[in-house]
Amino acid sequence: MRALFRSIVHALEAGQPVQLVSILASSGSTPRGAGAVLAVFPDGSSAGTIGGGNVEYEAVRLASALLRSGENGLRDFRFAPGEDLGMACGGQATLHFHHLSPGDGSTAALLRRLLASSGENRDQWLVRRLEGAQVLETLLADRDTPELPPGLLEHRAVFREGWFSLPAVRAGLVYIFGGGHVSQALVPLLAAAGFRPAVWDDRPEFVSPDRFPQAERLFCGPFEEVSSRLSVTADDDVVIMTRGHQADYTVLAQLLRSGARYLGCIGSRRKLALCRERLLAEGFTEEEYRRLHAPIGLNIGAETPAEIAVSVAAELIAVRAGVEPGPWV
Repeated sequence: MRALFRSIVHALEAGQPVQLVSILASSGSTPRGAGAVLAVFPDGSSAGTIGGGNVEYEAVRLASALLRSGENGLRDFRFAPGEDLGMACGGQATLHFHHLSPGDGSTAALLRRLLASSGENRDQWLVRRLEGAQVLETLLADRDTPELPPGLLEHRAVFREGWFSLPAVRAGLVYIFGGGHVSQALVPLLAAAGFRPAVWDDRPEFVSPDRFPQAERLFCGPFEEVSSRLSVTADDDVVIMTRGHQADYTVLAQLLRSGARYLGCIGSRRKLALCRERLLAEGFTEEEYRRLHAPIGLNIGAETPAEIAVSVAAELIAVRAGVEPGPWV
């Protein structure tokens, strides 16, 4: 999301208009749900996605026309054979087209504030008040913003009574302990999926910006200092994959009671069984240990670092979405 907002700011600062396409609401089966966004630029390029296929093709075509006329737009699409798009999903989506003019400095300023505040580790929403296709007001909101309708600031996009709120910044980091090959593959996947990765290793060369350009934060120091240097909360996720069993245990013993939303540790079942015995012997309970995702990741037969990274990223996405992974039905 930040990359999309950054591309919009760059275009506006270069004197180019942008058409921001948002799915306000959806029902039934659709390629993407409410909150998916797409920015369309005068040269025909775009950033973000609302699902690809015919719906995105038609949205880009309409957005390009609205770019030329300088107008907003509102359009319902049906996903059924013989309907607008000839797609068999069977659902319906309402798309809003917001014309952003380079002459309106307030929009670029608001998005710059959003980008600058993305490191503050608090939930923020991009909120628009609509009357039909017209945008009456745009603001950057957090949970302390006064006089907003109740139920507007949720972890998913909300369109209600003319108000549309889009989660723009999520509080919480994914703390990844260990800067090895799996972490190198995992960080860009998480960043692309909207997570905020932070990597800790006790070797400076394994937490360099060159090694992890997509990491939001990098930490270097003994693993024994984790609990004294970090304040892990229920908004945060923890992934433990250091270079050795003892370092894994050192981190896990400090964070098992942290209340992190997700806590996962890499390793074989034998290693994890020994780890469990040590934790129980030191006073941790079975209930506390059951919070641990171990072996880490979804069972997809992963073997290579890249495959393991995919399985871990998928499990984190499932936990964030509050769903139990399973076959499509």
